[in-house]
Amino acid sequence: MGNVELLKQQVASLAPDELATFRAWFVSFDVDAWDKQIDSVAGAGRLNTLAAAALDEHRAGRTKPL
Repeated sequence: MGNVELLKQQVASLAPDELATFRAWFVSFDVDAWDKQIDSVAGAGRLNTLAAAALDEHRAGRTKPL
């Protein structure tokens, strides 16, 4: 059995209070992992082209306020 399958079984067997604790931890873990990934991509300059294109669109009046 692979690690993911084992984790699925273990998570499914958690008591409700343990599941709530695990869920809160995992959300924080996932957010941190996402932030690290975005920081890595942005730090490498791989978003510069997209940012420049978005700013060009905005300057040209082709955007809408959120």
